[in-house]
Amino acid sequence: MNPFVTFHDQHSPEAVGSLSQELMVGLAATPKYTSPKFFYDRRGSELFDAICEQPEYYPTRTEEAILRAAVGEIAEVVGRDATLIELGSGASRKVRLLLEALHPACYLGVDISRDFLLDSTRRLAADYPWLEVHAACADFSQPMRWPEGLSGERPVAFFPGSSIGNFTPEEAEAFLVGLAQLLPPGGGLLIGVDLIKDRAILDAAYNDAAGITAAFNLNLLERLRRDFDTEVDPSRFHHLAFYNEAESRIEMHLVSRCDQAIHVAEERFFFAEGESLHTENSYKYSVAGFLELAGRAGFEPRAHWTDRDALFCIHYLERAAGWRHP
Repeated sequence: MNPFVTFHDQHSPEAVGSLSQELMVGLAATPKYTSPKFFYDRRGSELFDAICEQPEYYPTRTEEAILRAAVGEIAEVVGRDATLIELGSGASRKVRLLLEALHPACYLGVDISRDFLLDSTRRLAADYPWLEVHAACADFSQPMRWPEGLSGERPVAFFPGSSIGNFTPEEAEAFLVGLAQLLPPGGGLLIGVDLIKDRAILDAAYNDAAGITAAFNLNLLERLRRDFDTEVDPSRFHHLAFYNEAESRIEMHLVSRCDQAIHVAEERFFFAEGESLHTENSYKYSVAGFLELAGRAGFEPRAHWTDRDALFCIHYLERAAGWRHP
């Protein structure tokens, strides 16, 4: 057994400071907002894994079923001996299907939650002793770089879970442009995308009966209190999630139960009763709509796979030869 992981810490103290500044910018805005990246401390990552097990939450089990059914075809189109880079690796459960079929030369997990990342990549290294395993603690919503010393014939990024939906369409395009700039021509992107569907399915998925999504949303306030010098009482907020059909997105909010102020460092932010902190968007796409977006960002479609009910889609894209960012 080889549990060794090469760790690359790209989340510097300066980056943590920039997160604090980003938090305060969002709290000062009208309406108030935070980035979903603030969800993912260790507890937040554990709660998200629990969300994925809830019967109402279809994306994880649907994406995993698509991967199981299509993994042979994926292996044919991707090829062997790649550098497999998982963005937002979390528990690294889905990627195991790819590791066994693709047999990549190297695996790199990228996640903002350092402890959770190290735990998951060490498990991978122990379970796949033939695999060269790297872990990069980084905020992949910011400009990225691949660590030095990765082996493999070419990089293939894996971005599961429809995390692309957490970006606005404009942000998603900018993110994909940044990714295209990191990949050589012919470099690949295997990406999960949640599809537009009946709103009742979507509303139920983000309001599970067990209250796990509500706990996940409220844990953001616990993290702010612990890690960002914030004075806030989470019991004074409640979870709200709904499908905004006009924008084709799920919205998650934390709604203030009363008039109150919270403090971050020496700054004070006032919430009126009923005012919300917008914590997450999850945009839904059609297959054609996402391919149009990816094409503008420098990617060409090679294949895609969906489930029978057209709930979810996995795309394999390649960085277009001759593409130049305008």
